[in-house]
Amino acid sequence: MIKIIVVKRRHLWLGGLACVLVVCGAVFFWLKGSSTVPVDGDGTARIIRMAATELKTTANNGTAVESYRWNPETVQVEKNEQVNLVITGVNGENHPFYIEGTAIKGSVGKGQETTVAFQPDKEGVYRIICTAHSGKNHQEPMIGYIVVK
Repeated sequence: MIKIIVVKRRHLWLGGLACVLVVCGAVFFWLKGSSTVPVDGDGTARIIRMAATELKTTANNGTAVESYRWNPETVQVEKNEQVNLVITGVNGENHPFYIEGTAIKGSVGKGQETTVAFQPDKEGVYRIICTAHSGKNHQEPMIGYIVVK
């Protein structure tokens, strides 16, 4: 007896989307860990690993769908804590960014790693904003949040 399996375009699209979500989840958990390293021989800084990612697909109607993310999207630090943000470029050619309310600016490219030192002296929420995906010409902005307690 011969069995014929019919795969519809919708199933391929959903399968592809599921694969992308699984890969993003794996990258998130791989980069999520933090550790302690010396800073200037004076103290220690906590390393927070982040990733700059882009998700792209084509909808059934042919429309391009894009999403830009910092992973993790939100990190928490203590006031006056020395932190090194180690940002890996997973997708996209270049992600120039700044941390709102500070003088910190940088850029991370695909396959590159950028480290920025951050030591907040005020409690609150600091946004890390990618200027290439600010929301003006894209479907949504690429913004992450650093919550300082």
